[in-house]
Amino acid sequence: QVQLVESGGGSVLPGGSLKLSCVVSGFDFSRYGMNWVRQAPGKRLEWVSGINSEGVNPSYSNSVRGRFIMSRDNAKSTLYLQMNDVTPEDTGVYYCEKNIGTYYRGQGTQVTVSS
Repeated sequence: QVQLVESGGGSVLPGGSLKLSCVVSGFDFSRYGMNWVRQAPGKRLEWVSGINSEGVNPSYSNSVRGRFIMSRDNAKSTLYLQMNDVTPEDTGVYYCEKNIGTYYRGQGTQVTVSS
């Protein structure tokens, strides 16, 4: 049974930081690139960042580049998203996603940025 379980969301002030985690089970995590995507209220799903199977050279959307850092620990089958200098526009539900081969997405973790 495949599971992607995100955690680490919460409420944070503008300019603050959060670190999201996604623990994966049920497939060979180390073989696949992974993504973080998010969905703001009333908006479409938006790609945030992606990383290859080795964890090298993550890529970022223009909206988060320079503020967010994506990483992975293949030994722990875990994906991370370090969110720094957050703004209210970062509010949304954050999901980890496998979109190579069979598609999988977790249940998401809510991030709310508000003063």
